[in-house]
Amino acid sequence: MGLQIFSQLALTCKDQVATEKWYCKYFGFKRARVAPLPDGSQIVFIKMADSAFYLELFQAAEESPIEPAKNDGYQFPAVRQIGFKVDSVDAKLKEMGDDAKISLGPLSFDDFIPGWRTVWIYDPNGLIVEISEGFQDEDNPPALSA
Repeated sequence: MGLQIFSQLALTCKDQVATEKWYCKYFGFKRARVAPLPDGSQIVFIKMADSAFYLELFQAAEESPIEPAKNDGYQFPAVRQIGFKVDSVDAKLKEMGDDAKISLGPLSFDDFIPGWRTVWIYDPNGLIVEISEGFQDEDNPPALSA
């Protein structure tokens, strides 16, 4: 098998400019490409620093038919949230100030993984973003059952 990496996630934005600014300011993304579309709109590609991961930003053409997610994301089949690891949840929340619209937490998951803490916030579009510290892989996770 050749190259295979997780490379992008496409977001349909209430405000494409505000979304780009938010992810660039708080999560290290930088504008990588702008692709004009035949209808006059554009796709803005922002790339996360030191990675091959992009967010593709599309401008919404209509209102959402469902309510925004709450807490840690939708409970039905959907994209539940996107997440970022940080050194300190508290430091990230302090850095973001009023731009950190908390939907749930911060919560500690020491019962599962010592030092694991998470907070869920809304991005400018109401998408749930998880910010975690201290998550560690399991040395020998159980095998997938048949």
